[in-house]
Amino acid sequence: MSNESNKPNGLFWAIGVISLVWNLLGVSAYLMQAYKTESFTAMYSPEQLEIINNMPAWATAAFGLAVFGGSLGSLLLLLRKKLASTIFTLSLLGILTQFVYNFFVANSMEVYGPGAVIMPLLTIALGVFLVVFSKNCTKKGWMS
Repeated sequence: MSNESNKPNGLFWAIGVISLVWNLLGVSAYLMQAYKTESFTAMYSPEQLEIINNMPAWATAAFGLAVFGGSLGSLLLLLRKKLASTIFTLSLLGILTQFVYNFFVANSMEVYGPGAVIMPLLTIALGVFLVVFSKNCTKKGWMS
């Protein structure tokens, strides 16, 4: 295998940058929720804020693991480090744990309605994709 074949293609870089931006938006959402900023609270009804404000520490920690882990995984992906897939896996566990709270403990579907399922499903799908993508990049020899 030549050295040239170990260079990632343009799609790799596009996915890496989009992944980083997506996860940094998640970090922003986490920080707005943690600090209960005015712009954050203005986006939600009192019923929705009640669910958010009553979130247990384990669900908040899962949210943090999801977004900070995803951001770190994205950075490691762009740096072409194998550790990215492990960090993306941890981030995915955070995503899944957070949504267990949202849908099975807090029963947020009653407050947010059925349309609230779209973003969680998208987030889970992207989390799974990043785990699989980073593992495939390692197999292709793009990661060290």
